[in-house]
Amino acid sequence: MDVLEEIGELTRSGQPFALATVVWRQPPSSSQPGSRAIITADGELRGWIGGACAEPVVIREAQRVIAEGTARLVLLGTPDQFGGAVPDGMTVIPISCQSEGALEVYIEPVVPAPHLVVVGGSPMARTLATMGEALGWRTDLIDGPDFAPDMADERSMIVVATQGHDDEDVVSRAIAARPAYLGLVGSRRRGAMVLGYLADRGLPEEDLARVRVPAGLDLGPTTHQEIAVAILAELVKLRASGALSRPGAGPARRQATAPAAEAVDPVCGMTVPTASGLGPSGGDRGGRRPGLTLRHDGADYYFCCAGCRQAFEEDPDAYTRKETRC
Repeated sequence: MDVLEEIGELTRSGQPFALATVVWRQPPSSSQPGSRAIITADGELRGWIGGACAEPVVIREAQRVIAEGTARLVLLGTPDQFGGAVPDGMTVIPISCQSEGALEVYIEPVVPAPHLVVVGGSPMARTLATMGEALGWRTDLIDGPDFAPDMADERSMIVVATQGHDDEDVVSRAIAARPAYLGLVGSRRRGAMVLGYLADRGLPEEDLARVRVPAGLDLGPTTHQEIAVAILAELVKLRASGALSRPGAGPARRQATAPAAEAVDPVCGMTVPTASGLGPSGGDRGGRRPGLTLRHDGADYYFCCAGCRQAFEEDPDAYTRKETRC
């Protein structure tokens, strides 16, 4: 129930995450079929999916699922635990030598509903907000003076429809939110005046270039209802093409998350993260607990658990000869 509550909170806040569910286990794994955990985009795990050996693998695979937007079935164990008949499409990842158990985990991405922010009080603004809600999008209709940059983020789509009422100030605040989409409702002439004014006030050219004006598909002279349709059509088109979701793509300038550095545990062959930044649960962002490293003959070795490190310490030559170190 705690996991379900967390799902609701993350969904309402518009954060992408992955849901990992144990669908099969082989003893002595500490997990159980039906165990669930949420993994956020920055690698925080909430819930229970298994012990110290399973967690870092699930976190790493979940982050890939979030980035790719595609679910995957992961077997933590070895192919021979399925009699050598591993189903097509399953990802097989070795787990720690400290356990002979195995887990099959289904990891699925949960993509939040699009966030549409319409700034303005015109009939067109109200129509656009109503249409966004009809699509199931999280939609906020905000008066120009009430809008603040923290009301949107890099996943939001902002449409400024203030119709000449402090357009320059509202657009400036909207730029500060760095949304995935920023459109200004108005003629090209009016848009050029607004952007020219902001350029004279020192706003960077690259930020101003992200403002689409006029917002929406060009339908020529239309009614305010048709303008709302044109804007919504443009947003749907951009989202369908992926222009508003890929890091570095689309009107917004996004900061892509750098892949975590990894190494191979020389004892069990498991891939483990090497980052040293600690995450919320006391381990690093990849789930590895601090202290599971060892320097030997001038080289750093990384381990999935204390047992593997201890085995290495007792007979390092037995493992360095394997040359499995990254």
